[in-house]
Amino acid sequence: MAKPAAKTKAKATPSVASHLLAWYDRHARRLPWRARPGELSDPYAVWLSEIMLQQTTVAAVGPYFQRFLARWPTVAALAAAPIDDVMREWAGLGYYSRARNLHACAVAVAGEHGGTFPDTEEGLRALPGIGPYTAAAIAAIAFGRKATVIDGNVDRVVTRLFKIETPLPASKPEIRAAAETLTPDARAGDFAQAMMDLGATICTPKRPSCGRCPLETMCAARAAGIEEALPKRAPKKERPVRHGACFFVSRADGALLLRKRAAKGLLGGMMEVPTTPWGAETGDDALLAHAPLKAKWKKRPGLVEHTFTHFHLILKVFTAEASAKEAARAEGVWIAEEDVGGEALPSLMRKVVEHAMLDAGPLFGKLK
Repeated sequence: MAKPAAKTKAKATPSVASHLLAWYDRHARRLPWRARPGELSDPYAVWLSEIMLQQTTVAAVGPYFQRFLARWPTVAALAAAPIDDVMREWAGLGYYSRARNLHACAVAVAGEHGGTFPDTEEGLRALPGIGPYTAAAIAAIAFGRKATVIDGNVDRVVTRLFKIETPLPASKPEIRAAAETLTPDARAGDFAQAMMDLGATICTPKRPSCGRCPLETMCAARAAGIEEALPKRAPKKERPVRHGACFFVSRADGALLLRKRAAKGLLGGMMEVPTTPWGAETGDDALLAHAPLKAKWKKRPGLVEHTFTHFHLILKVFTAEASAKEAARAEGVWIAEEDVGGEALPSLMRKVVEHAMLDAGPLFGKLK
């Protein structure tokens, strides 16, 4: 007897939402910024967490979120904080334009909206640093608006549910159109978080736990036996490689020279170990021409490597001790060794410090 043909499309019916919400009521992840199922979350907490979670894992965000909320419990408190303090607390979380936009958004909400976030997607998108995804997330989760929230987890769930075989990112419009058919009128925020939880815990990139999925019988990719092959992705372009050097210099009292990067651009507003421009590979003499002061520079064995979104960086590290005369003329700030861990050093510069001070173990524990 012939088997019935496998379904190729998920049914866009309320049963998807009802099944998923029932599962969420039992299995929702407990997260510090999240209210219980059926309740609206605090807009400030939702906004803060969503900005932090962009391109960052839940595990990494948790401690930062708790520290921010303890230090600045309201959007008005965050708006009143010096931007340098915000950058210090953000150090190590990466994608530092988020921190600058976070502060700018807090200032806008406090100054233009009386400390209250707009409750519509349109109003939220007018704020600094809030794009379509974040606006939809806040509108749905904090204000109960019917909004379709799509992140990487939701991309994967919808792609499999509807068996969308167009490779990402070209499939984005198709994914959104399909996702919008699923968003319920009520509990849209819970539904959005349920989709995220499903993708994070069950509908994972590799070896999805389909047997535990509340939508297993509705999933077109599962019916076709191709769930692990989706979503398809267009081939990634190879990242270009850039080169440069950092100059790790101390003075007689052990203080270290740091500089503040320009407010705009990559790692804008963060502190750095003085560095060369990053570009094509050059010889040591050309690199040393960018040294922040005259000294007997020694090249540290090994290299520091760091991958950004659009390129891979390879740095040489030179070390030296500055004379009193050169130290007084150097541009930047001298930071006591024991205070370096409290500076707004991005992850790249933390790697440079650790590489330069490979034998100075006690400093490592002070770097957040």
